[in-house]
Amino acid sequence: MLIAGFPAGAWGTNCYLVAPAAGEECVIIDPGHQAAEGVEETIRKHRLKPVAVVLTHGHIDHVASVVPVCGAHDVPAWIHPEDRYMMSDPEKALGRSIGMPLMGELTVGEPDDVRELADGARLSLAGLDFSVSHAPGHTKGSVAFRMPEAADVPSVFFSGDLLFAGSIGRTDLPGGDMDDMLASLARVCLPLDDSTVVLSGHGPQTTIGRERATNPYLREVAAGLGSTQGAPRRGM
Repeated sequence: MLIAGFPAGAWGTNCYLVAPAAGEECVIIDPGHQAAEGVEETIRKHRLKPVAVVLTHGHIDHVASVVPVCGAHDVPAWIHPEDRYMMSDPEKALGRSIGMPLMGELTVGEPDDVRELADGARLSLAGLDFSVSHAPGHTKGSVAFRMPEAADVPSVFFSGDLLFAGSIGRTDLPGGDMDDMLASLARVCLPLDDSTVVLSGHGPQTTIGRERATNPYLREVAAGLGSTQGAPRRGM
């Protein structure tokens, strides 16, 4: 399996291209701010053919390049219905203006083909299987994608802004809720095997085992405490 990722734009949001191997079809995950050029470079480098864009949530740092990327390759975008409005109204999603100079660089709106994700759905795209888990907390429509273990490749978990190495996504923007976040961590993350590789929306990769042992939020959720006042959070 091929997973090629790079941090894009002002927020350093991780964009991933996933394929069975070089030279085959691929899925693009979270093409955010200024990600289009990196997506095209990665496609050329690995001779890939995109078949879909899938989105962990609707914040502008994860969706800003959806329209140009989908348009260039005539592919659909998948997003949870609770976050769909954010593609057309990013400022409402943040509860504030993100700044006119930045907005001037963006193509705000929906691509021609938008499809909606549901909790428990299974997507078969580019010869790959993705299971979808609705994981509200960072936004109401946040989701995570998991790919099952295959051959010598461990399970891979695209966590978006649910879980980071050493932290979690912020919950103080519109649609965010700490109780929902903690419930999502317990329901979606804790049951995963320790060997599961976590590829998040920001920062380096990690594993569920490492986060279970060291992440203050996941540790306290596992202990049933649910109190992490003062611990750092990340993401837009």
